[in-house]
Amino acid sequence: MRMLVLGAGLQGSACAYDLLQQPDVTEVRLADLHLDHLPDFLAPFSGRKLIPTPVDVRDRDAVHALVRESNAVMCALPYYFNLDVARHAAEAGVHFCDLGGNTEIVFQQKELDPLARERGITIIPDCGLAPGMVNILAEMGIRSMDSVERVRIYVGGLPQNPEPPLHYQIVYSLEGVLDYYTTLSWVLRDGMQAQVKALSERETMRFPAPVGELEAFHTAGGLSTMAFKYEGRIASMEYKTLRYPGHAHIMEAIRDLGLLELEPVDVKGVKVVPRDLFTAAAGPRLTKARGRDLVALRVTVEGMNSGHPVRRAWELIDYYDATHGISAMMRATGYSLSITGLMQARGQIGESGVFTPDEAIPGKKYVEELGKRGVVIKEVS
Repeated sequence: MRMLVLGAGLQGSACAYDLLQQPDVTEVRLADLHLDHLPDFLAPFSGRKLIPTPVDVRDRDAVHALVRESNAVMCALPYYFNLDVARHAAEAGVHFCDLGGNTEIVFQQKELDPLARERGITIIPDCGLAPGMVNILAEMGIRSMDSVERVRIYVGGLPQNPEPPLHYQIVYSLEGVLDYYTTLSWVLRDGMQAQVKALSERETMRFPAPVGELEAFHTAGGLSTMAFKYEGRIASMEYKTLRYPGHAHIMEAIRDLGLLELEPVDVKGVKVVPRDLFTAAAGPRLTKARGRDLVALRVTVEGMNSGHPVRRAWELIDYYDATHGISAMMRATGYSLSITGLMQARGQIGESGVFTPDEAIPGKKYVEELGKRGVVIKEVS
């Protein structure tokens, strides 16, 4: 199989690395505008099975040519490229998946469903950690019950050795994190859709040592389309991000002071976007060159079976891979993307069309595949 990974950042590189481990993958093209800083763990494969490929994703003809030569495309670019690349894949008749993160764009991708069915391919957006992994787990619980009352999803990418003041380090795009901290989050309340403010309704969560006590708060994007899909069918559904205690309070103050705004302000005669300034100033301080991270996840589903209350829950605590230098967030997100692309190329997704992961991915097989990679999701009581 010939696989194309668009985006050579953290998640795209991890996705490519996992694809390179598969015996039935003969070629991995890792395509991006800049390829001069590929991680060391990819070096042994370059020029043999891995083909670094310069491309400007805005060059329609160049992208279309790469897509046509592939069995599946995995997109790890910023979310605003996803719709155009998905359209290229649909037109070329090639399977496509991406990391998603923007529900409005997912609904636009859904409009490609007739073309995808005609071409006999699948398009699966939102295939990372959250959205992605958590939605598949939630759907496993939902499908196992006669009726569902409550779904709770909690995920966080965290430093193993937190440092003040934010007790946080960058584990993926800081711009993406700030989007989630400033965007309203869709939830289900009393069976109806509602939107709540990011960083709100904080609660304490406890995980096994050494993780310990964390705080959870609302952020956008994690539910993907599930809040729309289950409106009127599930009373309560929500997604919250996990951080070390105190993080949300500080970020809420930064946001409410206007430092995350996108409208330019006048600074001594110069127009400055506050968020750009915050990113430029805080980004280097939150980037830890040798910082080791972890991913903590918990998904719970509560409902009824045969007239009796039931509860199912899954938990993951994954750590930085010191042997290969691959972060926990890269493993959880990049491997989730690669597994999805492999399932598509191997014909393991039943029906052609456009689906979110909870609609298309066989949950048991997906969890098994993650386990083979050392990302072990446990069902807990």
